Amino acid sequence: MATVDKPATAAPKAVSTTRAKAVPSKQAKVAKLASNPPAKAAKSVAQAETPTPGKTHAKPRAKLVRDSFTMPQQDFDLIDLLKSRALGLQRPAKKSELLRAGLQALAALPAAKLKERLDKLELLKTGRPKKSG
Repeated sequence: MATVDKPATAAPKAVSTTRAKAVPSKQAKVAKLASNPPAKAAKSVAQAETPTPGKTHAKPRAKLVRDSFTMPQQDFDLIDLLKSRALGLQRPAKKSELLRAGLQALAALPAAKLKERLDKLELLKTGRPKKSG
């Protein structure tokens, strides 16, 4: 049975020779934390830098943004139609996936075609619709 070497421990903490005021300012606290990271954090940084055999590094995820918008019922019904078409293709799709795919398709259009598609859209008032009922 082979033994596994433990990763090297982090370097010892640097000790500051300057004395802090009785009530350190926020800048002094930040400087102190920056110069003396906790041992736990230093250890995790050292472990993160050493690659683990057999493990691939995952791509960092893109930041997700939540938003809301208004659209005519006719366009909203198109989402349901596209979702059912995707199901028929054995590829279920979420509303957000369809919207993202549509954005990708629009981005690939030449400027003249994009303008043409945008001009065909019904103009909407901005803001939330009034509650009916």
